[in-house]
Amino acid sequence: MSGSSSSGPLYFSTRGHLLVCQGQSCQTRGSALLHRALWNALERESLAYYKKGGSVRLTESGCLGACSYGPTLCAYRTKPEGGLEEGWYAATDLPQALNVARAIHAGEALPEGGKYGP
Repeated sequence: MSGSSSSGPLYFSTRGHLLVCQGQSCQTRGSALLHRALWNALERESLAYYKKGGSVRLTESGCLGACSYGPTLCAYRTKPEGGLEEGWYAATDLPQALNVARAIHAGEALPEGGKYGP
């Protein structure tokens, strides 16, 4: 964690970001529960960006567009060689989401299982 002046916000370094859709269709399929369970898992495993040694951000998002296949998860990670890798996951459950978070934290490529789109 890096700090700025007392008048500025704290900056937490991250390796990646997970967005869990909270659109109506995804919520019907359990996305609110997934977000809460993933939040708890990131804290428990010290993967959350604000924990010492953690590096993964987690955010609720609006509709991610895979309404018939939720909960939908979008993941971005910083690649070691620079740039971003993104992955879109459909019908996401906690084990899958946690595997994505662990890969981000470890600096590994995003898992292929459950991905959709390009």
